[in-house]
Amino acid sequence: MKLKKQVTVCGGAIFCVAVFSLYLMLDRVQHDPARRQSAGNFPRSQISVLQNRIEQLEQLLEENHQIISHIKDSVLELTDTGAISPSGHLPFRSANGSWVLPFDGRPTFLSVKPLDCQFALGRRSQTDLQMLDVYSLLNFDNVDGGVWKQGFEITYEPNEWDDEPLQVFVVPHSHNDPGWIKTFDKYYNDQTQHIFNNMVVKLAEDPRRKFIWSEISFFAKWWESADEHKQAAMRKLILSGQLEMVTGGWVMTDEANAHYFAMIDQLIEGHQWLEKNLGVIPRSGWAVDPFGHSATMPYLLKRANISSMLIQRVHYSIKKHFAATRSLEFMWRQAWDIESGTDMFCHMMPFYSYDVPHTCGPDPKICCQFDFKRLPGSRVNCPWKVPPRAITDANVAERAGVLLDQYRKKSKLFRSKVLLVPLGDDFRYDKALEWDQQYFNYQKLFDYMNSRPEMHVKAQFATLTDYFSAVYKAKGVAPGTRPPDYPVLSGDFFAYADREDHYWSGYYTSRPFYKNLDRVLESHLRGAEILYSLAVAHARRAGLEGRYPVSDYSLLTDARRNIGLFQHHDAITGTAKENVVIDYGNRFLNKSCADTIFFLFFRYLVLFNPVEQERLCVVTMLVNSARVRVLTEDGQTLPVQLSAQWVSAVEMSGEVYQVCLFVSICSSILNKGSLKTFTLVSSFRLLSWHASPDSFSPSLSFLHQSIRRKDDPQEVRVQIQFLTYGTRPSKDKSGAYLFLPDGNAKPYSQREAPIVRVVEGPLFAEVVAHYQHFQQTVRIHNVPGIDGLSLDITTMVDIRDQNNKELAMRLVTDIQSGDTFYTDLNGFQIQPRRYFQKLPLQANFYPMPTMAYIQDSQYRLTLHTAQALGVSSLASGQLEVILDRRLMQDDNRGLGQGLKDNKRTANRFRLLLERRSNSGKVSSDSMRIQMN
Repeated sequence: MKLKKQVTVCGGAIFCVAVFSLYLMLDRVQHDPARRQSAGNFPRSQISVLQNRIEQLEQLLEENHQIISHIKDSVLELTDTGAISPSGHLPFRSANGSWVLPFDGRPTFLSVKPLDCQFALGRRSQTDLQMLDVYSLLNFDNVDGGVWKQGFEITYEPNEWDDEPLQVFVVPHSHNDPGWIKTFDKYYNDQTQHIFNNMVVKLAEDPRRKFIWSEISFFAKWWESADEHKQAAMRKLILSGQLEMVTGGWVMTDEANAHYFAMIDQLIEGHQWLEKNLGVIPRSGWAVDPFGHSATMPYLLKRANISSMLIQRVHYSIKKHFAATRSLEFMWRQAWDIESGTDMFCHMMPFYSYDVPHTCGPDPKICCQFDFKRLPGSRVNCPWKVPPRAITDANVAERAGVLLDQYRKKSKLFRSKVLLVPLGDDFRYDKALEWDQQYFNYQKLFDYMNSRPEMHVKAQFATLTDYFSAVYKAKGVAPGTRPPDYPVLSGDFFAYADREDHYWSGYYTSRPFYKNLDRVLESHLRGAEILYSLAVAHARRAGLEGRYPVSDYSLLTDARRNIGLFQHHDAITGTAKENVVIDYGNRFLNKSCADTIFFLFFRYLVLFNPVEQERLCVVTMLVNSARVRVLTEDGQTLPVQLSAQWVSAVEMSGEVYQVCLFVSICSSILNKGSLKTFTLVSSFRLLSWHASPDSFSPSLSFLHQSIRRKDDPQEVRVQIQFLTYGTRPSKDKSGAYLFLPDGNAKPYSQREAPIVRVVEGPLFAEVVAHYQHFQQTVRIHNVPGIDGLSLDITTMVDIRDQNNKELAMRLVTDIQSGDTFYTDLNGFQIQPRRYFQKLPLQANFYPMPTMAYIQDSQYRLTLHTAQALGVSSLASGQLEVILDRRLMQDDNRGLGQGLKDNKRTANRFRLLLERRSNSGKVSSDSMRIQMN
């Protein structure tokens, strides 16, 4: 340390003398009066002499700069050889050659206290229906049920409604996708705006007419372009109860891939728009098209003051079972809720689809005859070859009897004599003619039924809340309260199958590039919103509110709406046409998003922690010099690791380098330390970098052997394998929605051995393997905090030259997990899963928005993911993730395209090994991972 001080002082003195000499000379030249007076006649010889002296001085300054640089390098050499105390701030090598990173000794993790998770130690939710038990009970045998092919024959006695007439609530609706076959704007221009324009006129013609609307993104666009007369007419319809806003989200969100932050954001955006412009708050939820349903959704709706909800896309065998036990209406309770505080009244539609043929009753051939848009002469007809007939005085009695028969049969599946009959389909009511066809003909049927007491029925147009209110009234309970003898359910409704073995588990992974981009931008948006709020609050306290550009809030709003639009169930799912996907991408990266989210500071690195806990993490950035030092705000040097930036598997960049630094940032909650600035200074010596081109044998496994915690002598075998699935050769093949493999996965293989690169340094060591269709990176961090407790795994996938292939990554361990594994729901909660041999392979895959894990009595192995993907555990001790899918054909679900627009995509994971205590709980002890 003494030598360091001496050389530093000496170098500084030389530098000061040189600079002071230059200053005196220039000052003398500038202030000498004689020289100024004779400036015009200054001899050329003296000018030449002065120029030479200046050049010599510049040369001396350059030499002095080199001396100072050598002094700095010498100090760093002393650091590298251990001359600096291990209590210093820079990393050093221990006696055995391994890197040691000093830190201040504070706790590097959040301890888990018994009280923190007390609810987990108590008894689980006591419910009548637990979906995991229902799956164990059912045979999934798909027996032909007759006219209701996926159900059974329904019978009734004619006098069942003599004491209590059947109440029928027909709910007209139009499902509008904010992007699918057409872009959001194209749909609006071609169809949706006409629905609203007709709605204003046609609903006002008869106060008995009702309608519901869900997608606020479309409604807000129409409202902004409507004149004040149309706005006033629409507001009157809403306030009078003829038009109801259901759910009220910006979109009808996907429930498999979306993170709960994004689900909440789009819900708030829609609700705030409704409150600001119309003064209404939605009371009922409507989700007819998401491809399976998450238990997170009823919880969020409950917290948004919605008391009832409706779902549709549920496995046909589950619908049949619930219909047979009259459990299609239930209280949906969260798995952790031991009481009833999270209960949400839920209605499950019993039949195949939400279109008219599958909503009036069990026989689609008859129900289609009451879809009056399909009257002869229309471009839409009934597949069952029996067209509708316009209602006249001559046929109204016969037609009303046929329709009432369907209503009665459907009502037998429920526990009340109140019946919900949706009346609509995708983009319906865009023509004035359809409004007349549906409302006039149905009103004639209603008038006839209601005027015949012997029919014991009261039928009417209604909103969704009208129906739920009637159910509560009939059962004598308050809205949102459990009616007597109604079941309580916990769990979710994945994976969805609409027929045969056609499981919609492919979309969990489809277009992973955009799933990853969505998660990144959602994170940046959240950080930008927090920073903006803090900045506005600071400006107000400082009395500068008028000078702060509050108009920038519109940029945040645009970004929030664009990201909210992507939560739509045909967007983040990867199930839209290619040009629509491009439109979503352009909205992601438009000017408003870019200006809102990204910041640039020359030579300064500003880091912000948007979460509620202190973060200890490794930050990576690219620089254009191999001589870089990073200083904190108070001038302290941070530990850094400089690595090469590779332009190919074997070629390093000579212009770009990768710098990693370890930082600690406080919580963003009322703490100035959540925003830190670091200075990048030139001249930093490369501490350590080692690259060794080598090759593994072309084996299936990349991460060989085992993982061991440093505080545990026992090793856990963990092997990473890569496999591929094809698609079945029959007519039905995998597509954007469906996963229909041609059998078990086959090992991935290539002729050439992969190129393997090893990098080692003070902050991390990593192994990179280059295969033909992917690049696998496994990194272990030598730092405190969460980063040091897990392995970072990044798989860069590029399968653009493949046809009908799906690439999977499988973790094979010796953990005795049996047939049970766990996946998260929307990053919000964990759902237990089981591998069922009675189900096809594709039925055992589930969405993994943020994590999945397996465990036994000793260990838990968790795979954290930075993007939503499909996951399963097909054997004990295994976790399998589908990384990307390239499929050349449509899967006959309406898209009309395969998945052929793949992009080179980085799938990022963290692998966390935890020791479980004897009580079965995860140990909270500090741990380190060692890769063998």
